[in-house]
Amino acid sequence: MMYSTHRITSNNISLHAVTEGNPDGIPLVLVHGYPDNHRVWDKVVDALASDFFLVRYDVRGAGLSDKPVRTRDYRLSLLAKDLEAVVDQLLPNRQFHIVAHDWGSIQSWESVGSGPLQNRILSFTSISGPCLDHVGAWLRTQSSNLTGGGPMRVAKQLLKSWYIFLFQLPVIPEAIWSMGLDRKWPVILQKREGVADACFSGAQKEDGRYGVQLYRANFLSRLLRPQPRFASCPVQLIILTQDSYVGADLFGQLNQWAGKLTQVQLNAPHWAQLTEPDAVASAVRSFIRS
Repeated sequence: MMYSTHRITSNNISLHAVTEGNPDGIPLVLVHGYPDNHRVWDKVVDALASDFFLVRYDVRGAGLSDKPVRTRDYRLSLLAKDLEAVVDQLLPNRQFHIVAHDWGSIQSWESVGSGPLQNRILSFTSISGPCLDHVGAWLRTQSSNLTGGGPMRVAKQLLKSWYIFLFQLPVIPEAIWSMGLDRKWPVILQKREGVADACFSGAQKEDGRYGVQLYRANFLSRLLRPQPRFASCPVQLIILTQDSYVGADLFGQLNQWAGKLTQVQLNAPHWAQLTEPDAVASAVRSFIRS
């Protein structure tokens, strides 16, 4: 097995990336969410390394990648350019599969559903990260479905997503991380998410502080003005039945946006790659082989 670190330049942003696994294996890119960095995939990578050539990177604002200060530097269009820069350097002219979680999935939908990478993406496994354009369309449909319980489904999801409104506020989310949330984060993962081996990371404070810009730069604009976003590659949706943040209702219309859709349920909380890494790896392996 090989392991190498890399620096990738994307629009004057320097990104930290890692390649590992079987150099002759199928290329697989893993994209992390918030408030994580590429290390959140460690256990899944261990389970897949013998079969795949694995690429993962710290998205802008996380880990060892650059951390822009301006909110507009976290727009989805720029995050899609980052993925393009990573695969162009590490997988030149090659097709690849994507597995993504949380904000990694949200931003990967941008490339899966539009842009120059569409013809290179062989499949997409999405975990707890809906496309914001799809969510905007879902909200409109459900809000007008007065007799079918649509408003109740919207209200239920808004309660799950309370933190999104907090993250729109200036200064306060960053202050919460700076005042010690990074130290308490392992306890939160242990008690609320069942991550028994959660431990403190020196990168956690900055991962949390800078990552909130993802929410500010994208949520309101995409939800208010959703665009059609069709996936031309096969999509696997891993639904986590114990997810406290992303409800399954959000994916009720996904078959409209994916030509070939596979759905798998895991009895796991939001960070399934930490609590059920073998199950996640098995679902990914089976889907890609099929």
